[in-house]
Amino acid sequence: MSVFVDTSALYAVFDHDDANHSRAKAVWAEWLHEDTVLVTNNYVLVETTALLQHRLGVAAVRALHEDVVPVLQVDWVSEEQHRTGAEAMLAAARRKLSLVDCVSFQTMRRHGLRIAFCFDAHFREQGFETRP
Repeated sequence: MSVFVDTSALYAVFDHDDANHSRAKAVWAEWLHEDTVLVTNNYVLVETTALLQHRLGVAAVRALHEDVVPVLQVDWVSEEQHRTGAEAMLAAARRKLSLVDCVSFQTMRRHGLRIAFCFDAHFREQGFETRP
C-alpha cells in the first residue's frame, strides 16, 4: 500500500501536545512496521520544517530530516506543478486552501494515491480517503 503524508500528520507525530498526536503516532508506527510506501513532496517538507522549527525547535527539525525523511519517497515539485497548484489555489479562492495542499493533490493524482495520512479535511473534499 502507498500513502501520501501531509504536514498535518507529520506535525502531529512530533508534537506530544497536539490533539491528534496519539492517533498519528500509532498509525505512523503501524505503517513503518508494515513497510507501507510513504510518499510526500518537498513542499510538505518545507512546510513541516518551518512549523517544527517555529513551534518545537531545531531538535525536532533534526529528527524530521534524520529519522523521517529517509523513510519517505519525496516527489520534487517542478515549475509546472507549482504553476498548476498556484492556479488551482487561486481558482478556488479559499483562504484556508494552501498552495501546498493544491500541489499535494496533484502529487497524489500523479502517483495514483487514494489515501492521505492527514488531519486536513481538504483532502476528503478532493475525493481522497484520509487516515487515521
